[in-house]
Amino acid sequence: MAYCGNIRQEGCGKLERREKYRLFLYVLLIGSITALFICWMILIWEKIPGAIHIRAGIRQDLDLNVPVSGKLYKAPAETEDGAIPVTGMNAAVDAREAKTLSVDLAEPLTLYAEDIETYTMDLKLFGLIPFKTVNVQVINDKTLIPAGIPIGIYVKTEGILVIATGDFTGDDGQAKEPVGHLLKEGDYILKVNGREVEGKAAFMRQIEESNGEELVLTILREDQEFDLKVRPERNQDGEYKLGIWIRDNAQGVGTLTYLDENNSFGALGHGINDMDTATLMNLKNGSLYTTEIVSITKGENGTPGELTGVIDYKESNKMGTIEANTVEGIFGELNESAASHITTQAMPIGLKQEVDLGPAQILCSVGGAPQLYDVKITSVHLDHDNINRGIELQITDKTLLETTGGIVQGMSGSPIIQDGKLIGAVTHVLVQDPTRGFGIFIENMLIQ
Repeated sequence: MAYCGNIRQEGCGKLERREKYRLFLYVLLIGSITALFICWMILIWEKIPGAIHIRAGIRQDLDLNVPVSGKLYKAPAETEDGAIPVTGMNAAVDAREAKTLSVDLAEPLTLYAEDIETYTMDLKLFGLIPFKTVNVQVINDKTLIPAGIPIGIYVKTEGILVIATGDFTGDDGQAKEPVGHLLKEGDYILKVNGREVEGKAAFMRQIEESNGEELVLTILREDQEFDLKVRPERNQDGEYKLGIWIRDNAQGVGTLTYLDENNSFGALGHGINDMDTATLMNLKNGSLYTTEIVSITKGENGTPGELTGVIDYKESNKMGTIEANTVEGIFGELNESAASHITTQAMPIGLKQEVDLGPAQILCSVGGAPQLYDVKITSVHLDHDNINRGIELQITDKTLLETTGGIVQGMSGSPIIQDGKLIGAVTHVLVQDPTRGFGIFIENMLIQ
């Protein structure tokens, strides 16, 4: 009897373990399916741009092949008559909602509008699950002159940028930290005692001549402006200090991307960030200067290369003024003399939905006049989280590879051209493989 009882207990134990194992497999299966579904949804999300630009008066195809559908209508702020005409097998007017069109992005779609307007596309996954809202902007067709010339860049910050804080040894031998936790890396000092800061040298002189009296600093931090009080203290040399490291300018070499009919320019394809804080620098003013490439450091796997240019900051070498420093690049106006030296022909822009995988070219100068070099577009991200990395490309031109090893620092802003259209600008190099890099769509540079 006891023996049979043991057999039954062993059998029950095996059955219980089997049930637990089966439950584990079910949970693993459900988890795997859920993970795959989420990954698939992310891929679908990235295939649908958050914003679509179409040219007024021109029919344009959109072939995303994704299982989403929804409604297309004029943006709420625009309540007057007319909806954007949509053609294609999947487009049908919704009779219940005036001026609203049904769209299905699983099928090719043709968009057409005559007026400059903004529309909204509300999309649902499988037509059921709210998924994404897309802004559709009708724009005038535009032509730009691709430049591809090297430029010297000099910018002054709006106020003084704090790049680090710390302590120092005072005249009594004790550690001093006057600003304590009051100031942070990335702060901008705009005013001292209500007066605008004139520059790094003038600010340092104010601190040294303060005689340890309390100062009121006006600070800009993440778009918030406020005042705080600090009291400079003496170091071992008897000089008054705050214990901060500051910067009020930046300079470097880049590439001019385009020029329009009004001599307005765009360059770099990304903003000028401070090298220490990695934050976008607040621009007070800036200038472009002529520069001559004097040496090239060839890029290697793990080590990016560089174009080294000589910049003479004389007024006679000034090419133009920088009026904006944004995530999408630097923008401003060239003077007539500089504009007259750009002789390339104007060409239409290519919108991001028109960019194809395959052959393209970049226009850049690695010594002498700008030249076209062959590249291959390897991937297109219509809705990349990083606006500066919508295009992935690879250098295929043997001459450029022999000269630079691929994409190097200083080539940021080099125009990317495909099928006779300006589609973007080079922005980054892949450090582990300098033959590969990224670019920004030209339309993103134009909406800054």
